[in-house]
Amino acid sequence: MKEKTILRVGLVGAGYFGRFHALKTAASQREALVGVYDPVVENAERVGKEAGGAPYMPLDKLLDQCEALIIAAPAEEHYKLAVQAIQAGKHVLIEKPIASTLEQADHLIELSEKAGIVLQVGHLLRYSAEQKAISERIKRPLYIETTRIAPFKPRGVDVSVVLDLMIHDLDLVMAIVNSPIDKVDALGAAVTSEFEDIANARVTFVNGCVATIAASRISLKTERKMRIFSEEGYLSADFMEKQLVMIGREKGLPLPGTNGFRREAVKWKDHDNLEQEHAAFAASCLDGAPVIVDAVAGRNALEAALAVINSVKESRERMQASGLLSPKKMSF
Repeated sequence: MKEKTILRVGLVGAGYFGRFHALKTAASQREALVGVYDPVVENAERVGKEAGGAPYMPLDKLLDQCEALIIAAPAEEHYKLAVQAIQAGKHVLIEKPIASTLEQADHLIELSEKAGIVLQVGHLLRYSAEQKAISERIKRPLYIETTRIAPFKPRGVDVSVVLDLMIHDLDLVMAIVNSPIDKVDALGAAVTSEFEDIANARVTFVNGCVATIAASRISLKTERKMRIFSEEGYLSADFMEKQLVMIGREKGLPLPGTNGFRREAVKWKDHDNLEQEHAAFAASCLDGAPVIVDAVAGRNALEAALAVINSVKESRERMQASGLLSPKKMSF
């Protein structure tokens, strides 16, 4: 029997990120884009045409025509669409967050396991060159500090910055630490939208590691950085410049007067994270390869993000009760 090499893929959501998914699917050697669904038909037709002529299809027809579904719809629609796809026996690549609640995420895990289908969650940093560069050098982090800030854009303001931006770093940090979360303390504020636009979280893990994670979508510049302290040494990474510096004892040039420490400077070659994500999805669906970011990983990232959001709410309530913040003032 000839081995199947092409995955017939449908796309739900022809917005900003859905367009990129359509283009990557159309360019893939192992995927074929069979159709696009969006409530705004004109958006689906435009994205489908740009991706090589994939037609608009109603959702039920799209599910009949495809073997796998990419869900790039608004976050509040993820759960409903994923349930529909799984019940139709389709593999699913769903953008983050996996769902709106942990109960929904648990149900998706149960459904996908029973159906024996692939459910992959779109946490792009897991496929990045920087993640590989960091994980090769740091195995036992003690303290992690991350910053992800960007100027305001209307896209993504339907959810908190925690679910929009911070969740990427939460997922990456949890992958590096590899320990359950013990405690979360967070602050945040809504500035230009009805949800938090800026947030800062201090996350303590069961193994004792602590991470401070900051995210903002209302800054004057774009910056993505990470610093890690560990027994292996000190690592500082600048994701925009695609470089890191590691102060340790194993690699790099000797640092005089430091009792044996060395300085390693590394620049990594960038690659297309979304292309890597699609390649991994096709390999899981067609070849049975392990799912790199499965539904459990997506559920864990959601749990961490919701813990941050709840802590932000509790902090705001304490400030209102003390008079530090006006009860009627929910944003700056």
